[in-house]
Amino acid sequence: MAGYLANLALPRIGEITRCVALGKKENIPVDQLIGTVVVERAIDFFSLLSIMIILVFIEGDVIAEYLKESIFVPLQQKVFAIFGFTWIIWVIIVVTFSLGALLLIKNRKKLRNVRLFAKLFDVIKGVINGMKTITSLERKWEFIFHTVFIWINYALMTWVVVLSLESTSHITPINGIFLLVVGGLAMSAPVQSGLGAYHYFISRAIAFIAGVTIEDGLIYAFLTHESQMIFVIIIGAISFFMIFRKNHEKKT
Repeated sequence: MAGYLANLALPRIGEITRCVALGKKENIPVDQLIGTVVVERAIDFFSLLSIMIILVFIEGDVIAEYLKESIFVPLQQKVFAIFGFTWIIWVIIVVTFSLGALLLIKNRKKLRNVRLFAKLFDVIKGVINGMKTITSLERKWEFIFHTVFIWINYALMTWVVVLSLESTSHITPINGIFLLVVGGLAMSAPVQSGLGAYHYFISRAIAFIAGVTIEDGLIYAFLTHESQMIFVIIIGAISFFMIFRKNHEKKT
């Protein structure tokens, strides 16, 4: 919860905040904890992708067309408009990055004599060790169960809010899963807790599936997002206080 609160300040800074707080509390190396965050985000991405693929099979080509025309194509156009990237520039970036990584790996023993690179290699090693935790879970079935259980609750908390508005109360749980996918993509935008991006995409998604106005879609978006944000601020602030208090007690 402290990490979620930190995300309101800067995008994704909450991941680092969580690792630092947990590292101090449990005396675990932060770089290994960052590795577990990478694993967690990879599983989140895989879960969302799986749900999206299943949804396309259930709902048909209409959903796929909406995702393409309303999200992917406009996003791609905006990125190109801002950065002016062409496929040739992307190839140059990928090749340059790959060559740089190969040179680092090939000369890592010599570079270890440089303090900066030695620290960098140690951090990378710690992150990789943290990522390896997925292959050595002691309770794999519990991990799988809780992953599925969390996503079921994500779907329910997305859908149940439609019942609070008369204009959206006819939306089915399947359409609620569609909103979950759109909301998940919007929350991955590089802005604080999806502010703006979530409201933009969700309002248009709910207008598309429910046949309501954009204004009604925005009301739904504000109800879901801002209620969650208020909860994060309250519980996150309490969590920050608890972490600070425990660390202070340890030092004392």
